[in-house]
Amino acid sequence: KSDSDTYSCDIGDAQTRAKLVVQEKPLLFKQELRNEEAREGKQVKLSCELSKPGAPVKWMKGDTVLHASEKYEFKQHGTVAELIIRDVKSMDA
Repeated sequence: KSDSDTYSCDIGDAQTRAKLVVQEKPLLFKQELRNEEAREGKQVKLSCELSKPGAPVKWMKGDTVLHASEKYEFKQHGTVAELIIRDVKSMDA
């Protein structure tokens, strides 16, 4: 997308121009989240794979946006986004 711009070619006093518009590929899930089970007090990792590396990810529980804390850790490696939930309790289901 950052390559979108007007380009020109000059030869002496002559010039030609063209506008390049780069259309971004849609951001999709290559692999969606899977249901998990965990024992109380353990940790669980949820992961999904995206179609683009480094895409911004927002993790939510129901309608609540999660934030990094002692309870929640977020990782992103290339196209894989992970949520680690520590010390799971029944209310985390």
